Amino acid sequence: MSTTEQQVVTAVPTGTWRHDPVHSSFGFSVKHMVVATFRGSLTDFDATLTGDEDGTATLEAAGRVASVVTQDDNLTGHIQSPDFFDAERFPEVRYHATGIVRDGESLRVRGELTLKGTTRPLELTGTIVGPVVGLGDAEVIAVELEGVIDRTAYGLNWNAPLPGGGFAVGNDVRLTAHLEMRRA
Repeated sequence: MSTTEQQVVTAVPTGTWRHDPVHSSFGFSVKHMVVATFRGSLTDFDATLTGDEDGTATLEAAGRVASVVTQDDNLTGHIQSPDFFDAERFPEVRYHATGIVRDGESLRVRGELTLKGTTRPLELTGTIVGPVVGLGDAEVIAVELEGVIDRTAYGLNWNAPLPGGGFAVGNDVRLTAHLEMRRA
C-alpha cells in the first residue's frame, strides 16, 4: 500500500460532522469517599468534527455548565457553585483539538480544554467507526473518547478530609464522550 493510500485509509472522514444530541452523551466520573465512583453528565453541548481532504482534522466542543446533572439536586447545585464549576462566572466549558490521529478504528486527539477560565492541554483516546448510511440515508459516524484531568489544575479545589483518612472527592476526573455524528 502506498503512503497516499494509507493516509486515505487512516484519515478522519472528510466533511463536517455534527453530533446528534439524541444519540450522544458527555459524562464525567470521580472517586467519592475513596472507594466509590460518582458520575454526572453535561446534557447541553455541541460537538463538530471536520475532516479535510489533506487528512487533517479538527474537533470543536462546547458545553453549558448549567446543564450539569447528577442524581441529587442539592449536589448538582453544589457542583455548579464557585466551589466547583462556578457556572455563573464561567458558563461554558470548551475543547478545541487539531492534533487528531486515526489508526484503523483507534483515535488519539490532542487539544486544549478550557474549564473555569483555565486552558490546559488534554489528550483524549478512543475509537471512530464509520461512516455508514443510516436511516433516512444520512451518513453517520460514531466517535467515543475519554481522558483524565486533575480537577485542581482547573481550580475545582473543594474537598473535605475523611475521619479515617483520604478525602471526599478524588482529584482525577475521567471524561467520556459518546458521539453519534451526522454529516452536516
